[in-house]
Amino acid sequence: MNFKVAFMLLLLSAVGQALAEVATTDSFNGFIKQMVKQHRFNETELRSLFKAVNIQQPILDAMSKPAEGKPWFQYHEIFMTEARIAGGVQFWKDNEAALRQAEHQYGVPADIIVAIIGVETKYGAHTGKYRVIDALATLGFAYPPRSEFFLKELEQFLVLAREEGMDPLQPMGSYAGAMGLPQFMPSSFRSYAKDLDGDGKRNIWTNPADAIASVANYFASNQWKPGGPIAYPVNAAGEAYKKALSKGGKPDTSAAELRKLGVELPAGLPAGEAVKLLAYQQQIGEDLWIGLHNFYVITRYNHSPLYAMAVYQLSQAIAARKI
Repeated sequence: MNFKVAFMLLLLSAVGQALAEVATTDSFNGFIKQMVKQHRFNETELRSLFKAVNIQQPILDAMSKPAEGKPWFQYHEIFMTEARIAGGVQFWKDNEAALRQAEHQYGVPADIIVAIIGVETKYGAHTGKYRVIDALATLGFAYPPRSEFFLKELEQFLVLAREEGMDPLQPMGSYAGAMGLPQFMPSSFRSYAKDLDGDGKRNIWTNPADAIASVANYFASNQWKPGGPIAYPVNAAGEAYKKALSKGGKPDTSAAELRKLGVELPAGLPAGEAVKLLAYQQQIGEDLWIGLHNFYVITRYNHSPLYAMAVYQLSQAIAARKI
């Protein structure tokens, strides 16, 4: 057994222990030295902080069961519920002024902003039960498949806690370290979080106005096209359309090419329009959709086409109910 494997087994057997009690490897020490050198943290204070950080086995367990692993007909049922639609209408009514301001400032429609917050946290009802620092440290030091990503997010979290004047042991989030109503990762918070109400704080945990503006800014920064279409359901004759199916959500073919493959597209869609053909598994058969540029922008929030479609369909249902 090599040293890295032995160390991982040691970590996993040390659930509940302070991270600093078991993390004595080059990885941990290297992280500390990086924070001191690159961001001018005090090494003694940082090591003292990590004595209060815990490796959490439930976080590791949750990483193996993401919702996006479900087929569409099951994934869809998680979000397209009466409670989530009605909750979206109420959230919209409660925050109408902030949504109107964000829509005007960033060009992102209110229904999309509301749906994102609805899918992420059910309008703030479920923002996470883990300390963010525990989640990021657990995945950074005890989850090899994605340790590089989560160590970068841990770095970003410590910096943002200092910038925002937060105690890094206090903020709560998801098992993956996502924070607040919109479930921003620390790097997203530092890049996109906004203070809409002008109180000097970017509070995405308990201030819906800041969360709304932060989501809108995220989409605008990822080139959302105001007023642009998002997705259309389509039909196809024969099996040739399957040649156009591929992973991801980025438009990778033209409307003209899909029509040649027997896909029936909206009549007004220009032949040169870049689109993405998407197939969603039902209990029997599949639903075909095309995603356009704005659909791809939704996947910048979460790369899963399942997620993007859930957001889009929930946004449509909420908007229709509100009217």
